[in-house]
Formats: sequence, C-alpha cells, structure tokens
Amino acid sequence: MDFEPYRGELVAFCYRMLGSVHEAEDLVQETLLRAWKARDRYDPARASVRTWLYRIATNVCLTALEGRGRRPLPSGLGAPSDDPEAPLVPALDVPWLQPFPDARFDVEVRADLRLAWVAAVQVLPARQRAVLVLREVLAFSAAEVAEQLGTTVAAVNSALQRARAALADVGDADAVTEPDDPEVRAVIQQYLQAFEAADVPALVRLLAHDAVLEMPPVPLWYRGSRDYGRFLERVFRVRGRGWAMRELTAGGQPALAAYAPQPGGSHRLHTLQVFTVTGGRIAHNIVFADPRVFDAFELPDEIPASEFRQER
Repeated sequence: MDFEPYRGELVAFCYRMLGSVHEAEDLVQETLLRAWKARDRYDPARASVRTWLYRIATNVCLTALEGRGRRPLPSGLGAPSDDPEAPLVPALDVPWLQPFPDARFDVEVRADLRLAWVAAVQVLPARQRAVLVLREVLAFSAAEVAEQLGTTVAAVNSALQRARAALADVGDADAVTEPDDPEVRAVIQQYLQAFEAADVPALVRLLAHDAVLEMPPVPLWYRGSRDYGRFLERVFRVRGRGWAMRELTAGGQPALAAYAPQPGGSHRLHTLQVFTVTGGRIAHNIVFADPRVFDAFELPDEIPASEFRQER
C-alpha cells in the first residue's frame, strides 16, 4: 500500500487542527507509521484508503490536542498598541500560530489554510474542530465522520452546527482575493518596491484605513494605517534602506520574505510577511520572525551581494 500520495493533504489537515506546520508533519509521520503497521487489518469494504488514513490522523490529532491551549495570533490576546516605540520583546512561552508553506505541499484547497480561518478554528474544542474540518473543508459525509470519530451522525451534525455558530463572525473567505489575482499581484508588487526603498508614505497609501499589523512572537500589534506607518518608520530608521524582498504564498495568501541590508551589500532574512488584500488595499499583515517559520518555508538565511545584484 502506498500512502505517500496522501501526505500533502494530511499535513494540511493536521495543520488546520493544530496551527503548527512542524507538529503537523510529525503527526502525519505518526499517522503513516500507524497505517503501515495496521495495513493487514485494513478492510476496503468498510472505507477507502483515504478515509481510513483520515480516521487515523484524526485520532492522532485529538490525542495531541489533549490538555493543549489554542495557538493564537497577537490580535487574539489583547488590545492594539498605539506606541510605535514599544519594546519588541518576544513572548517565547506562547505557542504562536504558524503560516502554511504552500510551495512544499501539493494541496488543492487553500482557502481554509488562511491564517484568520485557522486562528478562529483554534478556539473550538478539539472534536468540534475535527468535525468542522472533515465536513466543511474535506467534504466527508456525516456518516464517514461519525465512523472516524467513533460517534453518531446526530452527534456529528450537532457539533458541526455549534462550530458554524462559533465561527459565524470570521468573515466570508470568498471575499478575500487570491494571490494570483491581477489586482492583488499589483498591490503586492507596489508594496515590495516601496518596502525595498523604505518609502513609508508609499506603503501607507497601499493600506486600508483600519489595516492591522502584527508580529508574532512579539505580542504587540497595531491597528490603523497611521500607527502601521509610524512603526515602519521605526523599522527603517533602525534597519536602514535597501531591503530585498522575495515573493511567495502562505496558506493561499500573498507573502513576502524580507531581507534586511547588511554591511558589504548582502541581505539577511528578517521576517516573513503574510498579507490579506481586500478591495485593492492591504487589510492585514502578519509578520513572522520565528526561525522555525523560516525553516518551514525553507528560506535562505542570506542573499549574497553578488546574487542580489544579479536579481536586480
């Protein structure tokens, strides 16, 4: 039995459940190991291989979530700051939500890998979370989910109803445009160019009036284009001009890897920025500075001066 074709979608499932790419990969490895050991007991008359693997993965995730708190973003922990000079002290004891590295996995449906959706799902009890993802995202039937969870169809339907009610105010994913939308690409390209030039007024013009900027593992966050711009002024004052940016996507959202200028002309990886673009404006930017996130995206630590000149 070949389980490898299912690895990518299983990682995405476990990521939706736990909010961590590293944990998701570990749990999928455990899932596939359990499946291999139990392959002689698999009954194709009861379920497809895919459904069977999801049953194992669901139980692995539920066990991993026992006694766990949610993985938040800074905006889920308190009010925004209005001080652009506030100390940037990371809260390393918080298990922060991580973005999903699209390029590493073959996953067809990315809308429900968006950070806002995954952050909202983290608030649900573990079994409700599983029901929501299995039913709404992966389109398993209520009977299949009941089998996977060892419960009844009525219990599955009840859990799904409660999960939907809890997420009613998350927003319509269909209203968020995709990274390959021409308008989105244009906005991100303009942001990239303005950021490389440390042009704060140009950056602010690209923002929605109530744009949000947050920076896990630092628990600070800002709301509004004015405070967003004031914070960027601080960044460029400290880090200088002449940044290098690289485009990618994360969980179906446009993203930029930002490299800060170094003496001698090289650039060192500084942050991964994940954007939400709505109405032709940047509504949300989640800026990750965690080395584990960089590792998940397999980003190079440095762009040598020679390579930077070739790119330009």
